[in-house]
Amino acid sequence: MTTVVASSRPTSYWIIATLALVWNLIGVYMFYMQMSAGAAQMAALPTEQQQIIAATPTWLNVAYGVAVFAGAFGAIGLLMKKRWAVALFQLSLAALVVQIAGTFLVTPAWSLLGPMGLAMPALILVIALFLLSYASKAAARRWIG
Repeated sequence: MTTVVASSRPTSYWIIATLALVWNLIGVYMFYMQMSAGAAQMAALPTEQQQIIAATPTWLNVAYGVAVFAGAFGAIGLLMKKRWAVALFQLSLAALVVQIAGTFLVTPAWSLLGPMGLAMPALILVIALFLLSYASKAAARRWIG
């Protein structure tokens, strides 16, 4: 006789963890594309975007990289059922806040984009907050250990 033990994690856990990985891998890809863009790719961007990228200091690019890579590794941690996913989502969120605040404080983003320029960063922030909250709840429910 074979005994089957059901997973204590709901199916939604695996769906959310997988979507978190896809979302963060898109972020890694966008980071790579921005960091490796040549003159031709930069020239193809809207003028406002070119000005913002040109005015972006290195430390903001570092924050961007930390945010997307920590998020991607946090999602991998969720898929591996590891508690350290929470710490990586915390790091990702902190780096994201630095990146968003820095972008609007030290580049011409606000003057070029105005309040509408906050729409996408706000969405990204909401998703990062959700992923941290979800990972924390998964840890509290002992879905990750």
